[in-house]
Amino acid sequence: MATLKGKTLFITGASRGIGLAIAARAARDGANIVIAAKTSEPNPKLPGTIFTAAREIEAAGGQCMPLQCDIRDEAQIAKAVASAVERFGVIDILVNNASAISLTGTLETPMKRFDLMFGINARGTYATSQACIPHLRKADNPHILTLASPINLNPRWFKDHVAYTIAKYGMSMCVLGMAEEFRDAGIAVNALWPRTLIATAALQLIPGVDTSRARKPEIIADAAHWIFLRPSRQCTGNFFIDEDVLRKAGITDLRKYAIDPSKSLLPDIFLD
Repeated sequence: MATLKGKTLFITGASRGIGLAIAARAARDGANIVIAAKTSEPNPKLPGTIFTAAREIEAAGGQCMPLQCDIRDEAQIAKAVASAVERFGVIDILVNNASAISLTGTLETPMKRFDLMFGINARGTYATSQACIPHLRKADNPHILTLASPINLNPRWFKDHVAYTIAKYGMSMCVLGMAEEFRDAGIAVNALWPRTLIATAALQLIPGVDTSRARKPEIIADAAHWIFLRPSRQCTGNFFIDEDVLRKAGITDLRKYAIDPSKSLLPDIFLD
């Protein structure tokens, strides 16, 4: 299988950023993309909606079904999954991309924000996977890819933002557990995480971050594309790092992904 032509991807949070980049890369192959995201109206702080993303995906060569969906609500997930299967017949690939972030300490993190991060990151990943797995079982080469890091218990990754770390590691634990649970079913369950910061609209909202020292979301998209093409029974339970994946794909010159190749890159969190 050399391309994703005709494959159907269900991607959460794909109205912008990494999720949209993954969708656009698959669309270039002629894939079908289902966008399950909340943003249906323009937000002055976060550009992009499910409809602007759909236009971009279709311009890249794919079919797109934009669905407004809050993945904290299992009824909305079930409705979105049913609509996707009704239109495209099957779900071949699930991308758990949606995530909420707040790099704040214990006393600075309101419980409302705590619940948001757990509802989207851990619970949303679990619920969306649960809804898609019965359909993935019917696919020829089924994959679940979650944008989550390896679980690193170095206290430095907890002390400044314990709530976010726990919520994010909830996504990682979904990968760890589901990879083994569905290994015999032939469903690949993997994680992907960037070595360096990725320039997204959400990153720009974090004070003090120099986004010119980040990479473009396309590095994640190209790495994800390589993973999706692996035989699902031979590629599961991995916590992939984008640079390592691209080396396996034979891509060693990563300068094209840098926002400003003249500057040193900032490392992402959770990687020592």
